[in-house]
Amino acid sequence: MGPDRLIVRLSFWPDGALKGARADGHAGDRRAGANLACAAVTVLLRTAYETAAGYEGVTVRGIAPAPGSLSFEIGRYPPAMAERLRGVGDFLTVGLSSVDREYPGLIDFLLER
Repeated sequence: MGPDRLIVRLSFWPDGALKGARADGHAGDRRAGANLACAAVTVLLRTAYETAAGYEGVTVRGIAPAPGSLSFEIGRYPPAMAERLRGVGDFLTVGLSSVDREYPGLIDFLLER
């Protein structure tokens, strides 16, 4: 049996601001908690979540219902925060693309614009 794959999705509002992120699954054949690709994705997503949640007036909901499942969605935000949320989306896109290049074949990285 081949390695499992981690599916990571980013979505964006029409103005380019980050709308949400979701990660499901496990990358590779190492046991949960011992995989660098999964750890990197988790750190990137948690950092993005905490950053967006810290912006004044931004509504963020996140869940991690089980090991291997993490998601958050940005709801309302003031127009003045759109540029910052675009920056968070850029950060995630670059970071996740880098993890995908570093660990080829373990992550399905999808952008929904």
